[in-house]
Amino acid sequence: MTLPPRRLRLAAAALPMFLAVTAYAQPATPPAAAPTSPAPIIEPAKSPVTTPAATAAPPAVEDTSPPDQSALTAQLFYEVLLGELTARSGEPGDGYALMLDAGRKTGDGKLFQRAVEIALQSRSGDAALAATRAWKVAVPTSREARRFELQILIALNRIGETVEPLRIELAATPLPEHPFLMAMIARNYARATDKKVAAEVVEKALADDLKNPATAGLAWTTVGRLRQLAGDNSGALDAAIKGQEADPSSDGPPVLALELIDPAQPLAEPIVKRYLASPKAVLEVRMAYARVLTEGRRYTEATAELASLTSARPDMPDPWLLLGSLQSQARQDSAAETSLKRYIELSNGQRDADERKRGETQAYLMLAQLAERRKDFTGAERWLTKIDSTDDMVSAQSRRAGLLARQGKLAQAREIIRALPEGTPEDKKQKFMAEVQLLRDGKQYQAAYDMLAKASADEPENSDLIYDQAMVAEKLNRLDDMERLLRRLIVLKPENQNAYNALGYSFADRKVRLDEARTLIQKAVQLAPEDPFIADSLGWVEFRLGNTAEATRILQAAYKQRPDPEIGAHYGEVLWHAGDKERAVSIWKEAALADAENETLQETLKRLRVKL
Repeated sequence: MTLPPRRLRLAAAALPMFLAVTAYAQPATPPAAAPTSPAPIIEPAKSPVTTPAATAAPPAVEDTSPPDQSALTAQLFYEVLLGELTARSGEPGDGYALMLDAGRKTGDGKLFQRAVEIALQSRSGDAALAATRAWKVAVPTSREARRFELQILIALNRIGETVEPLRIELAATPLPEHPFLMAMIARNYARATDKKVAAEVVEKALADDLKNPATAGLAWTTVGRLRQLAGDNSGALDAAIKGQEADPSSDGPPVLALELIDPAQPLAEPIVKRYLASPKAVLEVRMAYARVLTEGRRYTEATAELASLTSARPDMPDPWLLLGSLQSQARQDSAAETSLKRYIELSNGQRDADERKRGETQAYLMLAQLAERRKDFTGAERWLTKIDSTDDMVSAQSRRAGLLARQGKLAQAREIIRALPEGTPEDKKQKFMAEVQLLRDGKQYQAAYDMLAKASADEPENSDLIYDQAMVAEKLNRLDDMERLLRRLIVLKPENQNAYNALGYSFADRKVRLDEARTLIQKAVQLAPEDPFIADSLGWVEFRLGNTAEATRILQAAYKQRPDPEIGAHYGEVLWHAGDKERAVSIWKEAALADAENETLQETLKRLRVKL
């Protein structure tokens, strides 16, 4: 018999539907078989530190009430099949109704779930919620039904209705699964429109966990994260404090506190330090703390943390890379080289190939820079040839061009930069800045100024271009231009500490408008209190004002934090004028070992007629 075309199409569609529907009629999974875990309704939150407890997947949970095999009668079988066909043929409302009716008659969680899916696919949140609630009535023990309900309520922004189902879900979750569940809660409720209400609702639902010493640390961390997302940093800090008081061994509160470290929140950092003082502290938290210190330009403290970490875990690669970077910045070249080579040795053990390649590229670039400092241009080139990442081509070629420029081959160096591809606007920007830097290093200030002026005309509000142009204008002794550009930058970016610092330092160095210079630099200190270079400027203006004792105190602290040759030049001069010439010469010798060609150091020694 030959079927008409329309019936042929329906028959073709019915076959896969038949196969799908028969899955509903399969026997329940035998007790001996491994249960299948439902997909979590909430994804785990991301944080600077990931610990095994927070990443372990929860034990599988399956519907505890499979339908009786005899419940799926021929009539119901037909209803399910028709529901699938109807839903897939463009009439989701009818398909949803048929599937939901079949679920109610059989008590089969799979049918309820399919009804929910049909409703969601047709963007009917209210219908999906009705199906989950019918599912809960039919199968009161189903955690899947409750999880779907929570997810849909949050998606519908009906946050206030989630307190009770969330509380029940928490009570039904075994204690070992709570770290995973807390992470999921933080991630899911972060999507709520009203973050403040979300934080309040979660705190209510977690009332029992907040009182239980075994769960309070993570529970308070979850509340704190949501408060932080709501813009309530003080409340988030209070949650971190309470979490640590309840469970000092929990890594949740210190990880939260890491994100809250700020001069305006002086109680955040002690939470981290108390945790790290414990022998049970997770080393990843120490690494994260070292990164926060580095970002805050607290290099001495960051180096101490990394030294402690590399001593405790010499086989952990990442600390060696960051330690090498800090040692290189501090001009501790021998130690930096050792750390970077150690990182390269250990990097082969990293699981993520892309992460390994990025880290190795950074290490090779820094090793090339160290070789260049000691004028080992061949060694520097050897390190650069090891970089095979196309993503870092601009950095590698820029360093290679810098090597040529250092050898007097500036034109050839510029050609290398200009030959680089421009796949993205960022590539173009990197090429431009690399060429400008070549000109500045080669003392071709007019050419650099012209490039920056042209680019700034095209992008008049680009703060980076304005600042760089101002610094080159100073090199050309176009001091009016420099002041005009920096004042314009202050208007555009009133929180840019570098603009205040550069203008104030320029006045102080020329011994003009010293009171204004101090005011400008003090503003920069307020914006970046931990920056040793800004502290150097403040010490220098105090010296120019005749406050030698205060200048000595400030510069001594700045040089201790960052033994940079320029800071050393200023610190030595203040000591020289204070009569401590032996100490001054010692400081200058240290600075010369780090960078004998530093302009400020050379000018200072020449002016004071000192030979090292």
